[in-house]
Amino acid sequence: MAAASVKKDRKLPAIALDLLRLALKEDKFPRFWKEVVEQGLLKMQFWPASYLCFRLLGAALPLLTKEQLQLVLRGDVIRHYGEHVCTAKLPKQFKFAPEMENYVGTFLEGCQDDPERQLAVLVAFSSVTNQGLPVAPTFWRVVRFLSPPALRGYVAWLQDMFLQPDLDSLVDFSTNNQKKAQDASLYVPERAVFRLRKWIIFRLVSIVDSLHLEMEEALTAQVARFCLFHAFFVTKKPTSQIPETKQPFSFPLESQAREAASSAFFSLLQTLSTQLKQATDQTRGGQPWTYHLVQFADLLLNHSHNVTTVTPFSAQQRQAWDRMLQTLKELEAHSSEARAAAFQHLLLLVGIHLLKSPAESCDLLGDIQTCIRKSLGEKPRRSRTKAIDPQEPPWVEVLVEILLALLAQPSHLMRQVARSVFGHICSQLTPRALQLILDVLNPETSEDEDHVVVTDDSDERRLKGAEDKSEDGEDNRSSESEEESEGEESEEEERDGDVDQGFREQLMTVLQAGKALGGEDSEDEEELGDEAMMALDQSLASLFAEQKLRVQARRDEKNKLQKEKALRRDFQIRVLDLVEVLVTKQPENALVLELLEPLLSIIRRSLRSSSSKQEQDFLHKTARIFTHHLCRARRYCHDLGERAEALHAQVERLVQQAGRQPDSATALYHFNASLYLLRVLKGSTAEGCVRETREKQKAGTDPSPVPTGPQAASCLDLNLVTRVYSSALSSFLTKRNSPLTVPMFLSLFSRHPVLCKRLLPVLVQHVTGPVRPRHQACLLLQKALSLREVRSCFEDPEWKQLMGQVLAKVTENLRVLGEAQTKAEHQQALSSLELLNALFRTCKQEKLTLDLTVLLGVLQGQQQSLQQGAHSTGSSRLHDLYWQAMKTLGVQRPKLEKKGAKEVPSATQSPISKKRKKKGFLPETKKRKKRKSEDGTLAEDGTPAATGGSQPPSMGRKKRNRTKAKVPAQANGTPATKSPAPGTPTLSPSTAAKSPKLQKKSQKPSQVNGAPRPPVEPAGQKQPQKALPEKGVVGKSPVSVPARRKARLSLVSRSPSLLQSGAKKKKAQLRKAGKP
Repeated sequence: MAAASVKKDRKLPAIALDLLRLALKEDKFPRFWKEVVEQGLLKMQFWPASYLCFRLLGAALPLLTKEQLQLVLRGDVIRHYGEHVCTAKLPKQFKFAPEMENYVGTFLEGCQDDPERQLAVLVAFSSVTNQGLPVAPTFWRVVRFLSPPALRGYVAWLQDMFLQPDLDSLVDFSTNNQKKAQDASLYVPERAVFRLRKWIIFRLVSIVDSLHLEMEEALTAQVARFCLFHAFFVTKKPTSQIPETKQPFSFPLESQAREAASSAFFSLLQTLSTQLKQATDQTRGGQPWTYHLVQFADLLLNHSHNVTTVTPFSAQQRQAWDRMLQTLKELEAHSSEARAAAFQHLLLLVGIHLLKSPAESCDLLGDIQTCIRKSLGEKPRRSRTKAIDPQEPPWVEVLVEILLALLAQPSHLMRQVARSVFGHICSQLTPRALQLILDVLNPETSEDEDHVVVTDDSDERRLKGAEDKSEDGEDNRSSESEEESEGEESEEEERDGDVDQGFREQLMTVLQAGKALGGEDSEDEEELGDEAMMALDQSLASLFAEQKLRVQARRDEKNKLQKEKALRRDFQIRVLDLVEVLVTKQPENALVLELLEPLLSIIRRSLRSSSSKQEQDFLHKTARIFTHHLCRARRYCHDLGERAEALHAQVERLVQQAGRQPDSATALYHFNASLYLLRVLKGSTAEGCVRETREKQKAGTDPSPVPTGPQAASCLDLNLVTRVYSSALSSFLTKRNSPLTVPMFLSLFSRHPVLCKRLLPVLVQHVTGPVRPRHQACLLLQKALSLREVRSCFEDPEWKQLMGQVLAKVTENLRVLGEAQTKAEHQQALSSLELLNALFRTCKQEKLTLDLTVLLGVLQGQQQSLQQGAHSTGSSRLHDLYWQAMKTLGVQRPKLEKKGAKEVPSATQSPISKKRKKKGFLPETKKRKKRKSEDGTLAEDGTPAATGGSQPPSMGRKKRNRTKAKVPAQANGTPATKSPAPGTPTLSPSTAAKSPKLQKKSQKPSQVNGAPRPPVEPAGQKQPQKALPEKGVVGKSPVSVPARRKARLSLVSRSPSLLQSGAKKKKAQLRKAGKP
C-alpha cells in the first residue's frame, strides 16, 4: 500500500526507510531482506512494488557493510533491476536507471575513505549482465567519484575479466523474449565472452575520457598500452620486458573482438590527442601521448621472437616504419617551429595506422616524409610557384593531396590533424594546390572524380551495434512487426512504380502464347487444359522472377548511388574545413580571391536542392564561411599585382549574375561578393594599377581624369564601377520582379559613399518616373540622404544644389496628391511625402535656405482633393504625412469639431445602448473639473477673447457654449478670423516662402509675425485689419498661457511671410507693436 501511495511521487516511503534502519539496528537485516523484500515485495509482480525494492536497494547502500553489500548486490533484486533496464527501452516507458545512478553516485561520493566498499559496489553493478553484456552503460559518470585506489582496482578488474572472463561470477539473466526464442546459439559461452569483452574495452576508454584530468599518468598509459597491444599484436612467447605478454587468455581472442579493440584504441587516441593537448607536460619528457605509443609499438616490433603483429609487416613496410622514426628524430631538431609539431602529429598518426592497414599507409608515409623534409629544408624566401624539378610537383601540392586522402576517412581525429597541418602550410599554398581543393568542392567535376575514394565505417558501426540490435529485436518484436508491415506496403508501392512498358509487353506475349487472352472478335472461349495451364504458370513464374530481380537490381543501384552521394557530400563538408582555415589564417593571401565564385556556385546549387539535412548542413557551412570569414573579414588582400583588371571584370560579372538570380537570397550573396571585391580594389596599393591608368590617359583610350589624392593610390576604376552599378540600379528601379533589394544598395552606399555620389543622379531621375520606379527611388533616396558617409562626400554648394533638385522633383510628384486610384499610386504618394519630410529634417539640421513658395502652393492646392478621399483605405497615414509637412511650412492642422456629436444624440440610439456606452466611466461627481479662467475664454478657432477694458463680463457655461457654436470652424488650415473677400489670394506672388527658422537674419521688420503685411485687396474693397492689443494690456491679461499661444498662431496664420520668423522674434514684435 505504501508503494502504491508514492507511485506518482517516485520516492521512497518513510515507513520503508524506518523498517530498514530498524532491521539494521536490531541486526536482523539478512532476514528482513530475504523475507520482506525478496520473498515479499518482489514476488508481488507489481511494478510499484518492484520500484520500492530498487529504492530500498539504493537507499541501503551507504548503511551496509561490505558483507551485507555482497548479499544485496548478488540477489534477486539486482537481477530484477537488470531485467527492467533491458526491457524498459520504449520512449514512454518509465526508466529507473537514472534514479539508481543518483543513488550509486551519492554512495560513492560519501565513502571516499573506504575504497573497498566503492570497488565492491561498482564491480557488483558491472557484473549484472544479460547473456554476457552488462546492463550498466559503457560511459557511466559515477566513476568520477572513485578514489584513486578504487579506480586502480576497478581498472585491474576490467582487464582481468577481459583476459580471463569468469562467467560464473556474473549475475546473468535472460529476458522473457529471449527465453521464448529457445535459440541454442544465444547460450554459447563464446557469444557471452565476446559481448563482455566488447563492453570492457569501451568501458576502459570511457574511463580515460571522463577522468582524463584526474587519472594518474601511469594508469592512463596502462590502459593505452593494453588497448594497443590487444588490438594489433599477438603474444608468441612471454617476456619480462613486456608485461602484456604475461597475461594469457582463458578464451581465445577472436577477430571481431580485435576489431572492437582497434576501434576503441583510435577513440582513446582521439581523446588523448584533443583533450590532453594542453597538458602534454604530464607525459614523460613533455612528449605527446601518441609519441609514447609509437615508441611502445616500436618496442613490440623489435621483440619479434616474443610478439608479432596481427597483420605481418613486409620488408618494405618495416622500412617505412624505420624511416618514420628517423624523420621524427629530425623533427625534434626543429621543435621550436610550430609546423614541426603539426608534422609530427601527422606522422605519428599515419604511422600508427600502419599497424591497422599496412598496405594503404606505407606509400602515404613515404610521401609525407618527403614533403616534411622539403618543407623544413627549403629556404624561406624561395618562390612559392617554383619547384626544384620542373617535372616533380611542389611538396605543398603533394601534401594537400595527402590531406584530402586522410579526410576521405571517417575519422574525427584525422579531420583535426589535417586541419592543423593545413593551417601551417596554407601560407605556402600554390594555385594548383588550391585547385585540388576546389575540384573536390565543385559539384560539376566531383561527380566524376574517382581519384579520392571515400570510405565508410559502417562495418565498424555494424559490429558495435550488432549485439545490441539483436537484443532490441528480441525485446521489441511487436514494434518490428509493425515496421515490417509498413515496409512491405512501401515495397509494394515501389514495385508498382517500377513496372515498365517492356514488362507489360512481355506479359502480354506470354499470355497470348498460352492462349490465356482471347482476341477481340473471339466469341467462344475454350478452357485451357492442365498441361497448358502448368506451362503458362511456369512461364509467368519465370517472367515475374526475372522482373523481381530487375526491380531489386534497380533498387540496389539506387540505394548505392544515394549512399555514394551521401559519402561524397560528407567528404565535401570535411574538405570545407581546409577552406575555412585558409580564409581565417591567410585572409591577405591573393589566392583567397579565387574562392568567391566556387563558393557562390555551391551556394547557388544547394539553395535549389537543399532537401536533406546533410545538404542543409553543407549549405549552412558554406554560407557561414563565405559571409562571416570571407566577406566580413577585417583583413584582406592589399597586393593585387596584375589582378586588378581581372577583378574589375569579376565585379561586373558578379553584379550581372546578382540581377539574374531567381530570388533575393541568392542575389544577396553575389552582391556581397562584388562589395568585397570593391573593398579589395579600393584598399590595394599596387603600382601597376596607377601605371596602367596613366598609360591609357596618354594613349587617349580612357577619357576619365587621373585620380588624385587617396584615390590615386587605389586600383579601383571608379568610372567602370559606376557604370556597372548604375546599370544594376536602373534595372532594379525599372524591372518588375528584380532580385535586387533596397538594403543591397544601402550597403553599397554606406561602404562606398564616393560611388553613391555618382549614383544619386540616377535616383533623382527616377523620382518622377513611372509609379513603381518612383516609389523605389523615393525610398532609396530617403535612406541615402540620411547617411553621414554620403554627406561627407559633398561640398556645401553641391549639397544645397542636390537638395534643390530633389525638392523640385518631389514638388512635381505632389501635384497629383490625393488622386491615387490604385494601391501602387497610393504607395507612391506616401513615399513622396516621406521623402519631403526627410528633406525638411535635413534642411533644418544643415540650416539650408530653399525656396518653398511653389511647394506651399502645390500642397495647399491639393488639400481639397485630400479631404474628398479622407475616408479611403490607408488615407490616415497619408493625411498625417501631409499635415506634418504643412506644419513645417507653418500651417496648422484643423481640429475636428466633436461638440455636435456630444450634444445631439443619434435618433436611432436606444436607452439600452446609451447605458452600455456609459458603463465603466466615472460618475460626474468623481471627475476632476477643468480649471478655467473666470475673465476670459478661448474660442475653438484659436482667436483670443477680448482683454482689458473691452472684455465682456463672465457668462455661464451654456451661454458660452452657444457663443462658441456661432463661431465658424476652421476649413482650410487657416484660423477662422475675418477672411478676405472671395478671390483674394492668401499669398503675394512676389513674396517667396523660405524654409522655416533658417533665415532669421535676413528677415525684415515688415515681415515679422508681430506686424504682418496685409494681404492684397481687390479694387474697390477694403478689409478692416484687427488692431493688436497694447503691451500693457497683454501683460495684464488673465488669459492662460495656451490661450495666448493660440492667439499668436491665429495672427501668424494671416501673414504670407509665415515661414520667416521664430518664437523669440514674435514676442519682440508684439511688444513693439503694443507701445504707444
